[in-house]
Amino acid sequence: MTLLKSVCRNNLWSVRMSVSAEVLTRAPLQLEQIEAEANPAAPHRPRSNIRPMSPMPAYVEHRNGVNEVGKLSAEAVVREYEAAVTEIEALGTELQLAAKKCETMVAGVHDMIAEIKEFAAGYRDQGKRFFLQIEAVSLMTTEVRDTCEILKKKIAADTLTQ
Repeated sequence: MTLLKSVCRNNLWSVRMSVSAEVLTRAPLQLEQIEAEANPAAPHRPRSNIRPMSPMPAYVEHRNGVNEVGKLSAEAVVREYEAAVTEIEALGTELQLAAKKCETMVAGVHDMIAEIKEFAAGYRDQGKRFFLQIEAVSLMTTEVRDTCEILKKKIAADTLTQ
């Protein structure tokens, strides 16, 4: 954009056309060099605010004959898709961690269920033991009553016969 502004300001349309043609055919695009060629009187300004581009993903490759604008546009798009893929993969990693936590929790729940079943079985056994003790005491009480009744009758019969 700086190149076009300086060229338009100086009304150097022919330079612009030749530079545009050069930009479209040159690989890779080097803005500083093009600006220096187009306007040699301008002071050199390093472009420190431009971050270096990450390498293109291995699954894409430029075709022969594609001009620089097409290459740069394709690279920008594939880099945006690659950034989205990176985020998607990060989400997948988070989901895997969450799944591992869930699996750990589920394993803990299964252990707790086994403990609960064991506790319930012990509690059931204790209930059965109390049941049997109460019935045993009840039978013993009935037997004591029956014995007492028999003794009362025997004592009463012995007292009447004497």
